[in-house]
Amino acid sequence: MGTSWFLLFLAGLFEIAWAIGLKYTHGFTRPLPTVGTVAALGVSFLLLGLAAKHLPIGTAYAVWTGIGAVGTVICGILFLGDPATLPRLLCVGLIRAGVAGLKLTA
Repeated sequence: MGTSWFLLFLAGLFEIAWAIGLKYTHGFTRPLPTVGTVAALGVSFLLLGLAAKHLPIGTAYAVWTGIGAVGTVICGILFLGDPATLPRLLCVGLIRAGVAGLKLTA
């Protein structure tokens, strides 16, 4: 995997972190979770920007959001008690397939 794709993957992981972090900020009323969430957001954007220097922006953005969406749903199911219904899991699979397709055609 090239450096840009690796940076994009890391950006997606940090997107998951800040999305899950939102739950713990309680509407940005808790300082420590808020700082961590904002920091993860900043790192995620920075890494996305670096990856986008060498990847098509549409592909980079779609893969970034796809990693974040799939990862956030999975983390929500595993750690936050979000429902794991068959329709939700099928939709996550469709997002995953789209991300894989974009990676293969970039």
